[in-house]
Amino acid sequence: MIDVNLSGLRSVAGIGVAGNFAGHLEQAGEAADFANVVPTAAEAPKGIFPWYVPGRDDFLGVFPVTHDLLRLPDEPGVSLQIEPEAGVLARLSYNASGWVTAVAPEAVVAWNDCSIRREGARKISHKKNWGPASKGAAARGFAVHDIDAGGALAPLRIASFMRRDGRAHAYGVDSRARGYSYAGTVLIDWMIDRLRNQEGADDTPLEPVGRYLDAAGRPDHALIGIGATRYTDFGESTYLVRGDESVVIVYDERDSSPEAVAAAVADGAEDALPSASVLRQRVE
Repeated sequence: MIDVNLSGLRSVAGIGVAGNFAGHLEQAGEAADFANVVPTAAEAPKGIFPWYVPGRDDFLGVFPVTHDLLRLPDEPGVSLQIEPEAGVLARLSYNASGWVTAVAPEAVVAWNDCSIRREGARKISHKKNWGPASKGAAARGFAVHDIDAGGALAPLRIASFMRRDGRAHAYGVDSRARGYSYAGTVLIDWMIDRLRNQEGADDTPLEPVGRYLDAAGRPDHALIGIGATRYTDFGESTYLVRGDESVVIVYDERDSSPEAVAAAVADGAEDALPSASVLRQRVE
């Protein structure tokens, strides 16, 4: 396990992958947003999106990541959901023209790509960064050199819970990380292609993320949320309120079973789990 320095993430670009876990977009009510997006392949994710661009002078330039806090948006009537994911910290390489040519994974962490369910949002990013403490990354993660389904992702699982009034509820379906639609070199090659060729348009929720990175001075690292798991019935229908606690755990199934993880969270003992990246955020 390695430490993830929060201050170091301020210079790291934030990118997400949309639609990389079968069924999540439908549960989140966002599948219709992609009606005009032509996928690169039938099983491919829908696209990539920015959630943080260092130095940018709009909302995307506000650093949103914490290890322990989730701040509700300052607007009435919003619905907020945990998005439990594997987050990949990766080194980026560029060519002379400013296009990303390589994505080299260095760590996998528990990641909460928390989202506003905001009808009519023009871009995915408009649901992702509403200011400081709108995202979460675990303080410790797994050192990796790949994100292959048969490699670094093979033993990892993703679980998530919400604590409310002293009770822990399973929020996302406990899922194998190797269950992502795209992983490994397939995902990396696809991301490089999207960073070069995804332009976005007024009738899609996508944006030209690759050009954003070039304009931002070509950040040498990115934190990439590679897709949220499916929700449980509770998670699909329950939104966060002040006083809740969000828990996302990426763990090694060789050391803990899903039942052991759920029991640890129920006892408030998730920090004692072996070989686990644990993200716990209080909602304020």
